[in-house]
Amino acid sequence: MGAVTPPKQDRSRATRQRLLASAVACLAERGWAGSTVSVVAEHAGVSRGAAQHHFPTREDLFTGAVEYVAEERSAALRALPVQGRAEVVAALVDLYTGPLFRAALQLWVAASNEDQLRPRVTELEARVGRETHRIAVELLGADETRPGVRETVQGLLDMARGLGLANLLTDDTARRRRVVTQWTTLLDDTLG
Repeated sequence: MGAVTPPKQDRSRATRQRLLASAVACLAERGWAGSTVSVVAEHAGVSRGAAQHHFPTREDLFTGAVEYVAEERSAALRALPVQGRAEVVAALVDLYTGPLFRAALQLWVAASNEDQLRPRVTELEARVGRETHRIAVELLGADETRPGVRETVQGLLDMARGLGLANLLTDDTARRRRVVTQWTTLLDDTLG
C-alpha cells in the first residue's frame, strides 16, 4: 500500500505551486521591475513570510518560476499526440507566443543586467533549450545523423522564438500562420 501524503505537505506543495504560477503571471503582466516577492505573494494569496519560506530570495522565486515554465512547456510538448509536421510546427511556435514565454523573456532581460541572476538563468535556459530540441526532434521524426537536420530543427526553434518576440507588441497571427506553413514545407524537404 502506498504512503499517504500528510495534509501539511499537501498544503505546502499547493502553496509552492500557487507561488510559482503567480510569479509567472506577474512576470508576464508586470515585467521584472514590477514583480517583487510581495507582489507575487499577494497575487498567490499567501503571506510574504510564506513566500520567503519556499523561496528565500527573489532570484530563487523567479528562477524557480522559469524552471516551472520550462517543465510546463516540456510537459505540453510531450503531451502532444502524434501528428503531422504542420501541427507539430504550429505547436512548437505556440510555445513561444503565450504567457509562459513572456514570463521567461522578462527573466532573460533581467538576467542580462543582474550579475547574481545571469548564471542561474543561463544554466536553466541551456537545459531547457536542450530538452526542447530533443522533444522537437522526437515529434518531427528527425534523423539528426543526416547532414543539416540538426541545424534545421534548431533553426525552427530559433524562428519560433523570433515569432514569439514579434507577437509581444502586436497580434502576429496571420503572418505567423504563413511562416509556419513555409517552415513545414522546408522541414518536409529537409527531413524527407
